[in-house]
Amino acid sequence: MKTAILYAGLANPHVGWLAIDELAELLASYFQAERLSPKLIPGKWPERLIHPGKTAFEPLRTSGGDLLIVIARNPGDLGMIASIADCRKKFGKICAFVTDSYFHAGYVGETAEFDAITVTAHEDIAYPGDRYGIPVHQLYQGTDALNWAPQKLHNREIDIIGFGRTPRSYHECFTQRFHPASSPHLYLHSPLGNLTGPGIRPERGMLFKLLHRSRISLAFHLYVEPQGDRPRSMMVTSRWLESLLSGCIVAGKQPVSRMADDMLFWPGATTELSDNPETAAEELTQLLSRNDQLEEQRRINIRQTITHHDWRFRIETFCTLMNIPIPPALHQDKAKLQELGEKY
Repeated sequence: MKTAILYAGLANPHVGWLAIDELAELLASYFQAERLSPKLIPGKWPERLIHPGKTAFEPLRTSGGDLLIVIARNPGDLGMIASIADCRKKFGKICAFVTDSYFHAGYVGETAEFDAITVTAHEDIAYPGDRYGIPVHQLYQGTDALNWAPQKLHNREIDIIGFGRTPRSYHECFTQRFHPASSPHLYLHSPLGNLTGPGIRPERGMLFKLLHRSRISLAFHLYVEPQGDRPRSMMVTSRWLESLLSGCIVAGKQPVSRMADDMLFWPGATTELSDNPETAAEELTQLLSRNDQLEEQRRINIRQTITHHDWRFRIETFCTLMNIPIPPALHQDKAKLQELGEKY
C-alpha cells in the first residue's frame, strides 16, 4: 500500500506538539510512507478579513497513492490537504487523527473531503460528523514509551518540575517557597528550552532526562486559572503521559472528564493539590517527605503507561477503525512493550 503521512511538525515545529509529531513519524516508519509537511503562507490582509480562521499553506508535490493519513494538531490542520493539488483524486483514501478536537470553531471546509477522522474525546464525535457528514471515531492520545521510558531507575535530585503551562498563582507561590537558598527543595520550571525551530528536537531528550530525575511533576487542567481566550477542555494531554511514563508522581488538578477516568484509571495516578497555592506547597512538601515510600507508585505509573498508552496501541486501533492493514512490524514492537512493562 502506497502511503503518505501529512503533518505540520517538519515545516512548523513547536515544542508543545512534539508528542503528536512522534505519532506521525511512527506511522511513516511503520508504513514506509512518504512524509509531507507544508509551510505556512502569511495571509494577506483581505484574506484574513474574509476568512479570519483560515490558514494558507505552500503547495506540496506528491504523486499520491493508496492512502493519506493526516496528523492534525487541531481541526484547522485538516486544511493541510489543500496544499496538495487534486488531493482527493491523488489518494484512494484520506483519513486523519485530530488531537485538539474540542476546538469546534477550528474545523475547516476541507473536513468534508475526508473518508473518516478520529477525535480524542467522546463528546467531540458529534460536531464534525453532523456538520461535514463524515464518519468520526474516538481515539485517545498516546506516547512513545519504547523510546522514552527510563532504561533504569535514576536518583531523583529534582524535587518538583513544572514544564509548559503552570497556573500563575501556584507558580508564584512555589517560586517564593522553593527557590530561596533556605529551602532544601529544587523547583525546576519552564522555560526549559526552545519553543520553536530546529533546536526543539534534540531538546526532547533533555526534557525526558529531566523527568527521569524528577520526583514530582506538576499538571493542571486548562480550567485552572485560564489565560487569554484560548479554547479549553478537560483532556488528558501529553504532559500527564510523559510524566507518568518517566516515573514521576503527578500532582496538580486532574481533568474532570470521561477521558481522565478512562486513561488515569489506576490508584495514585495523580495527586490532587489544594485550591489554595500555599496549602498546595505544604502538600508538595509532605509528598517529598514520603519519597522512599512512593517508589512502588513510580513503577506502577511507568508500567501502566507502557502497557496502556503507547502510540503503538493507538496505531493498531486507528488501522482497525479505518480498515487499514496493520503493519507487521507493529506486532513485533507490541511484544517489546510487553517485555518492557514487565521490567517494572
